[in-house]
Amino acid sequence: MSQIKTHVKKGDQVQIITGNNKGKQGLVLSVNAAKGQVIVEGGRPMKKAVKRSEKDPDGGIKTVDGPIHISNVKKLG
Repeated sequence: MSQIKTHVKKGDQVQIITGNNKGKQGLVLSVNAAKGQVIVEGGRPMKKAVKRSEKDPDGGIKTVDGPIHISNVKKLG
């Protein structure tokens, strides 16, 4: 299985260059090169319904970071 080359990796500081969240900066939390997506800390907040569990006894609606296409982020520094 070959690896797909990307211009960013986990832990890099990036800026979002297009879309509704243009101009936001944050750290890359994860990279999915096969799908061409990155998750940026605070970059694209999304609401997610979470069931009650031992890990999360309250459940409810949580805010999580959503994926952004890798071409829409620019590496800083």
